[in-house]
Amino acid sequence: MSRSLPISALRTLALPLMLLLGAAAAQAAPPRFEDSMAQRLQACTGCHGEQGRATPDGYYPRIAGKPAGYLYRQLLDFRDGRRHNAPMAALLAPLSDQYLREIAGHFAGLDLPHAPPQPASVSAEVLARGRRLALQGDPALGLPACAGCHGQALTGTAPDVPGLLGLPRDYLNAQLGAWRLGRRNARAPDCMARIATALAPADIGALSQWLASQPVPAHARPAPALPGPLPEPCGSVDTQGAAR
Repeated sequence: MSRSLPISALRTLALPLMLLLGAAAAQAAPPRFEDSMAQRLQACTGCHGEQGRATPDGYYPRIAGKPAGYLYRQLLDFRDGRRHNAPMAALLAPLSDQYLREIAGHFAGLDLPHAPPQPASVSAEVLARGRRLALQGDPALGLPACAGCHGQALTGTAPDVPGLLGLPRDYLNAQLGAWRLGRRNARAPDCMARIATALAPADIGALSQWLASQPVPAHARPAPALPGPLPEPCGSVDTQGAAR
Protein backbone atom coordinates (compact mmCIF):
# COMPACT_ATOMS: atom_id res chain seq x y z
CA MET A 1 0.00 0.00 0.00
CA SER A 2 1.56 3.36 -1.08
CA ARG A 3 2.19 6.17 1.35
CA SER A 4 1.82 9.87 0.57
CA LEU A 5 4.80 12.16 1.14
CA PRO A 6 4.41 14.60 3.96
CA ILE A 7 3.64 18.21 3.08
CA SER A 8 7.07 19.38 4.29
CA ALA A 9 8.79 16.96 1.89
CA LEU A 10 6.65 18.12 -1.04
CA ARG A 11 7.59 21.71 -0.30
CA THR A 12 11.27 20.75 -0.17
CA LEU A 13 11.01 19.10 -3.60
CA ALA A 14 8.91 21.88 -5.13
CA LEU A 15 11.38 24.70 -4.43
CA PRO A 16 14.25 23.40 -6.63
CA LEU A 17 11.74 22.53 -9.36
CA MET A 18 10.33 26.06 -9.34
CA LEU A 19 13.83 27.52 -9.53
CA LEU A 20 14.69 25.31 -12.48
CA LEU A 21 11.50 26.22 -14.31
CA GLY A 22 12.10 29.93 -13.63
CA ALA A 23 15.65 29.75 -14.98
CA ALA A 24 14.49 27.93 -18.11
CA ALA A 25 11.80 30.55 -18.71
CA ALA A 26 14.31 33.37 -18.31
CA GLN A 27 16.65 31.75 -20.85
CA ALA A 28 13.82 31.24 -23.33
CA ALA A 29 12.59 34.86 -23.07
CA PRO A 30 13.48 36.99 -26.10
CA PRO A 31 16.13 39.67 -25.57
CA ARG A 32 14.81 43.07 -24.61
CA PHE A 33 14.33 45.31 -27.66
CA GLU A 34 16.22 48.58 -27.46
CA ASP A 35 13.99 51.12 -29.19
CA SER A 36 16.74 53.39 -30.53
CA MET A 37 17.83 54.61 -33.96
CA ALA A 38 20.93 52.39 -33.74
CA GLN A 39 18.72 49.34 -33.22
CA ARG A 40 16.22 50.30 -35.91
CA LEU A 41 18.98 50.87 -38.46
CA GLN A 42 20.48 47.39 -38.14
CA ALA A 43 18.99 46.79 -41.61
CA CYS A 44 21.62 49.16 -43.02
CA THR A 45 24.59 47.21 -41.65
CA GLY A 46 24.27 44.30 -44.08
CA CYS A 47 25.63 46.50 -46.87
CA HIS A 48 27.13 49.54 -45.15
CA GLY A 49 28.83 47.68 -42.31
CA GLU A 50 28.55 47.96 -38.55
CA GLN A 51 27.53 51.51 -37.61
CA GLY A 52 27.85 52.49 -41.28
CA ARG A 53 31.64 51.97 -41.36
CA ALA A 54 31.47 50.15 -44.77
CA THR A 55 32.22 46.52 -45.50
CA PRO A 56 35.46 45.29 -47.11
CA ASP A 57 33.85 44.23 -50.40
CA GLY A 58 34.86 47.54 -52.00
CA TYR A 59 31.51 48.59 -53.42
CA TYR A 60 29.26 49.93 -50.66
CA PRO A 61 30.33 53.27 -49.19
CA ARG A 62 30.91 54.32 -45.61
CA ILE A 63 28.04 56.50 -44.43
CA ALA A 64 29.17 57.18 -40.86
CA GLY A 65 30.20 60.83 -40.45
CA LYS A 66 28.94 62.00 -43.84
CA PRO A 67 27.22 65.44 -43.80
CA ALA A 68 23.59 65.16 -42.72
CA GLY A 69 22.28 67.18 -45.67
CA TYR A 70 24.08 64.95 -48.14
CA LEU A 71 22.80 61.75 -46.54
CA TYR A 72 19.26 63.10 -46.42
CA ARG A 73 19.37 64.05 -50.10
CA GLN A 74 20.64 60.59 -51.09
CA LEU A 75 17.88 58.90 -49.11
CA LEU A 76 15.33 61.09 -50.89
CA ASP A 77 16.90 60.32 -54.26
CA PHE A 78 16.78 56.55 -53.67
CA ARG A 79 13.21 56.72 -52.38
CA ASP A 80 11.99 59.00 -55.18
CA GLY A 81 13.80 57.29 -58.07
CA ARG A 82 16.65 59.67 -58.92
CA ARG A 83 19.11 57.00 -57.79
CA HIS A 84 18.42 53.40 -58.64
CA ASN A 85 18.92 50.53 -56.21
CA ALA A 86 16.04 48.12 -55.65
CA PRO A 87 16.86 47.12 -52.03
CA MET A 88 17.32 50.77 -51.01
CA ALA A 89 14.10 51.81 -52.71
CA ALA A 90 12.15 49.01 -50.99
CA LEU A 91 13.53 49.91 -47.57
CA LEU A 92 12.83 53.62 -47.95
CA ALA A 93 9.48 53.57 -49.78
CA PRO A 94 7.27 53.72 -46.65
CA LEU A 95 9.39 56.28 -44.78
CA SER A 96 8.50 59.96 -44.37
CA ASP A 97 10.79 62.89 -45.11
CA GLN A 98 11.10 63.54 -41.37
CA TYR A 99 12.18 59.98 -40.64
CA LEU A 100 14.76 60.17 -43.43
CA ARG A 101 16.13 63.30 -41.75
CA GLU A 102 16.44 61.38 -38.48
CA ILE A 103 18.30 58.54 -40.22
CA ALA A 104 20.67 61.03 -41.86
CA GLY A 105 21.27 62.80 -38.55
CA HIS A 106 22.06 59.54 -36.79
CA PHE A 107 24.76 58.47 -39.24
CA ALA A 108 26.13 62.01 -39.61
CA GLY A 109 26.72 62.16 -35.86
CA LEU A 110 28.98 59.09 -35.75
CA ASP A 111 32.72 59.73 -35.39
CA LEU A 112 34.42 56.38 -35.97
CA PRO A 113 37.91 55.33 -37.07
CA HIS A 114 38.49 54.75 -40.77
CA ALA A 115 39.99 51.67 -42.34
CA PRO A 116 43.52 51.96 -43.77
CA PRO A 117 43.68 53.27 -47.36
CA GLN A 118 43.87 50.91 -50.31
CA PRO A 119 47.34 50.59 -51.83
CA ALA A 120 47.49 52.01 -55.35
CA SER A 121 48.01 49.60 -58.23
CA VAL A 122 49.05 52.08 -60.93
CA SER A 123 52.16 54.04 -61.84
CA ALA A 124 53.36 57.19 -60.10
CA GLU A 125 52.47 59.12 -63.27
CA VAL A 126 48.84 58.00 -63.10
CA LEU A 127 48.67 58.86 -59.40
CA ALA A 128 50.09 62.31 -60.11
CA ARG A 129 47.33 62.87 -62.68
CA GLY A 130 44.71 61.85 -60.14
CA ARG A 131 46.18 64.21 -57.56
CA ARG A 132 46.15 67.14 -60.01
CA LEU A 133 42.53 66.53 -60.91
CA ALA A 134 41.51 66.31 -57.25
CA LEU A 135 43.40 69.38 -56.03
CA GLN A 136 43.81 71.59 -59.12
CA GLY A 137 41.40 70.34 -61.78
CA ASP A 138 42.13 70.69 -65.49
CA PRO A 139 41.06 74.10 -66.85
CA ALA A 140 41.80 73.04 -70.42
CA LEU A 141 39.10 70.37 -70.13
CA GLY A 142 36.74 72.55 -68.09
CA LEU A 143 37.26 70.39 -65.01
CA PRO A 144 37.19 72.14 -61.62
CA ALA A 145 39.21 70.72 -58.74
CA CYS A 146 37.33 68.25 -56.54
CA ALA A 147 38.57 70.31 -53.58
CA GLY A 148 36.49 73.28 -54.80
CA CYS A 149 33.34 71.59 -53.52
CA HIS A 150 34.50 68.66 -51.39
CA GLY A 151 36.84 70.78 -49.23
CA GLN A 152 40.56 71.40 -49.22
CA ALA A 153 41.08 68.26 -47.13
CA LEU A 154 38.60 66.34 -49.34
CA THR A 155 36.63 65.34 -46.22
CA GLY A 156 33.44 67.10 -47.38
CA THR A 157 31.72 70.36 -46.50
CA ALA A 158 28.68 70.76 -44.27
CA PRO A 159 25.86 70.40 -44.62
CA ASP A 160 25.64 68.98 -48.06
CA VAL A 161 28.83 67.86 -49.83
CA PRO A 162 30.37 64.44 -49.04
CA GLY A 163 34.00 63.63 -48.40
CA LEU A 164 35.94 61.71 -51.03
CA LEU A 165 38.60 60.16 -48.80
CA GLY A 166 37.94 56.81 -47.17
CA LEU A 167 35.78 55.54 -50.03
CA PRO A 168 36.54 52.24 -51.81
CA ARG A 169 38.10 52.52 -55.25
CA ASP A 170 35.42 50.33 -56.83
CA TYR A 171 32.68 52.52 -55.39
CA LEU A 172 34.31 55.70 -56.73
CA ASN A 173 34.68 54.15 -60.19
CA ALA A 174 31.10 52.92 -60.16
CA GLN A 175 29.58 56.26 -59.16
CA LEU A 176 31.60 58.36 -61.60
CA GLY A 177 30.76 55.85 -64.30
CA ALA A 178 27.06 55.96 -63.41
CA TRP A 179 27.02 59.74 -63.69
CA ARG A 180 28.94 59.59 -66.95
CA LEU A 181 26.43 57.11 -68.44
CA GLY A 182 23.34 58.86 -67.09
CA ARG A 183 22.48 56.10 -64.60
CA ARG A 184 22.84 58.37 -61.58
CA ASN A 185 21.13 61.75 -61.47
CA ALA A 186 20.85 64.70 -59.12
CA ARG A 187 18.76 67.84 -59.17
CA ALA A 188 19.36 70.11 -62.15
CA PRO A 189 21.76 71.56 -62.96
CA ASP A 190 23.51 68.26 -62.29
CA CYS A 191 27.09 69.44 -61.85
CA MET A 192 28.49 65.96 -61.16
CA ALA A 193 26.97 64.57 -64.33
CA ARG A 194 28.58 67.39 -66.32
CA ILE A 195 31.98 66.83 -64.68
CA ALA A 196 31.87 63.04 -65.00
CA THR A 197 30.96 63.33 -68.68
CA ALA A 198 34.02 65.54 -69.24
CA LEU A 199 36.30 63.00 -67.54
CA ALA A 200 37.96 60.44 -69.79
CA PRO A 201 37.77 56.84 -68.50
CA ALA A 202 41.52 56.98 -67.80
CA ASP A 203 41.01 60.10 -65.68
CA ILE A 204 38.25 58.39 -63.69
CA GLY A 205 40.69 55.57 -62.99
CA ALA A 206 43.45 57.98 -61.98
CA LEU A 207 41.13 59.88 -59.62
CA SER A 208 39.76 56.77 -57.94
CA GLN A 209 43.25 55.30 -57.53
CA TRP A 210 44.65 58.44 -55.92
CA LEU A 211 41.65 59.17 -53.70
CA ALA A 212 41.38 55.59 -52.39
CA SER A 213 45.11 55.51 -51.59
CA GLN A 214 45.02 58.60 -49.35
CA PRO A 215 44.80 58.19 -45.56
CA VAL A 216 41.90 59.85 -43.80
CA PRO A 217 43.03 62.29 -41.09
CA ALA A 218 42.18 61.22 -37.55
CA HIS A 219 38.73 62.43 -36.46
CA ALA A 220 38.16 63.91 -39.92
CA ARG A 221 34.92 65.84 -40.16
CA PRO A 222 33.33 67.82 -42.99
CA ALA A 223 34.51 71.42 -43.21
CA PRO A 224 31.94 73.88 -41.79
CA ALA A 225 31.44 75.60 -45.16
CA LEU A 226 32.50 75.57 -48.79
CA PRO A 227 36.04 76.86 -49.41
CA GLY A 228 34.65 79.55 -51.75
CA PRO A 229 31.97 80.09 -54.38
CA LEU A 230 30.89 76.96 -56.20
CA PRO A 231 33.02 76.50 -59.33
CA GLU A 232 29.82 75.94 -61.33
CA PRO A 233 26.05 75.84 -60.73
CA CYS A 234 24.92 72.79 -58.81
CA GLY A 235 21.25 72.06 -58.22
CA SER A 236 21.86 70.19 -54.98
CA VAL A 237 23.76 73.00 -53.26
CA ASP A 238 23.17 76.74 -53.23
CA THR A 239 25.97 79.29 -53.21
CA GLN A 240 26.01 79.35 -49.41
CA GLY A 241 26.33 75.57 -49.24
CA ALA A 242 22.85 75.02 -47.87
CA ALA A 243 21.02 71.85 -48.91
CA ARG A 244 18.04 72.19 -51.20
